Amino acid sequence: MSSMTITGVQVEKAAFPPTVTPPGSAKTLFLGGAGVRGMEIRGKFVKFTAIGVYLESNAVTWLAGKWEGKSADELTNSVQFFRDIVSGPFEKFTRITMILPLTGKVYSEKVAENCEAIWKSLGIYTETEEKALEKFLQIFKDQNLLPGSSVLFTQSPSGSLMISFSKDESIPEKENDVIENKLLSEAILESIIGKHGVSPETRRSLASSLAELLIDQNKIPHHLPYGEKKMSSGGGNMQQGLQLIRESKCHADMLSL
Repeated sequence: MSSMTITGVQVEKAAFPPTVTPPGSAKTLFLGGAGVRGMEIRGKFVKFTAIGVYLESNAVTWLAGKWEGKSADELTNSVQFFRDIVSGPFEKFTRITMILPLTGKVYSEKVAENCEAIWKSLGIYTETEEKALEKFLQIFKDQNLLPGSSVLFTQSPSGSLMISFSKDESIPEKENDVIENKLLSEAILESIIGKHGVSPETRRSLASSLAELLIDQNKIPHHLPYGEKKMSSGGGNMQQGLQLIRESKCHADMLSL
């Protein structure tokens, strides 16, 4: 990491530091991109979560062979680029911080439903994946995800998905649980930054940051200093957002990742 200078990003009230050591890992990962997950409801953009995606430093070298010299727009619009991030042989860490409250049960059920639908459409849904989703639901069932709390996913190249929870922005040293299923591990990240991912803002942020780093792996990105780079997509405050969701009668469908 000595050749790269990465700065932190603030998304709404959530601060994503430039580097982290994920739960269950001894490695230091850098912030690749961050953004909100939200939805237009009755003419207002309601924000549900703030998301930060971190990558192991060797991700830049590995991606450079195919993507060096591509513009941020080219990377943003490339399905394969994000597939390479999702499936690449390097560690990833995703922090999802709540802007609006959500129960772990609702959160996990929607994530599991999305994963199952994707796998069935591809013909790769097996008993192994079914058991992985059952464990995923079990891990989340007693969680109460209040504003400011975070869901943490550490994704290893071997396919292990380490799941942790934090009541604030701190990162615990140990994971709460581990699911050994590569398809699920990859699906979690792809559902955020993939072609139909829930956070286009995070996708664009990743593409922009990596486009700079891929031009010259020793180049220092010209970011604003940590604490000064803020991302906001407009929209009302938490109470307005909750009211709009209640009125729309689709709380469970919208608040997945």
